[in-house]
Amino acid sequence: MKTNNRSKTLHLTQLSMLSAIIIIMAFTSLGYLKIGPLSITFLTIPVVLGAMIMGPIDGAILGAVFGATSFAQCFGLDVFGTTLLAINPIFTFILCFVPRILIGLFSGYVLMGLEKIHTNQTLKYGISALTGALTNTIFFVGFLLLLFGQTDYIQSFGENIFAIIGILVTTNSLIEAVVCTAIGTILAKACIVFIKRRDN
Repeated sequence: MKTNNRSKTLHLTQLSMLSAIIIIMAFTSLGYLKIGPLSITFLTIPVVLGAMIMGPIDGAILGAVFGATSFAQCFGLDVFGTTLLAINPIFTFILCFVPRILIGLFSGYVLMGLEKIHTNQTLKYGISALTGALTNTIFFVGFLLLLFGQTDYIQSFGENIFAIIGILVTTNSLIEAVVCTAIGTILAKACIVFIKRRDN
């Protein structure tokens, strides 16, 4: 009974710490690199890390925390988000939350799948982290075009759908993918080693 209580307490502590890190990053320069109206986000890293060390459900919870901070940014803190919120608050809420929740789910389940085959540890963490970064980009851009693609604001980004995607998915997506994969892999390996040593 004591062991179970200890395990639950540790689990809640880890979840709380990662949630706090997401919130701190979101409202400081650590979380976003802003270039014009668009932002490069590094908040995928703690979401992916949580999904890898605690599982997809906890990853989804952390993704929801990320989504909540993204939605909060739409209230005057981010030009892009504020503009979308003025166009349609409900669609903006969906855009902020759904892709971010999917980051944790997808990266967590991908790692669970890779655990069933004897894959190199660095490779499986790298693939899981990359999955999280790509999930964020693909679903965010996909929902953005689906929900806001016909608005004058998004139409102003380019002459056609391909031009708009070219603006939205450029260097920022590459940087997010590389940083999330590299740092996520390193941190996941370090955390797993620490957990194993603690449990022994």
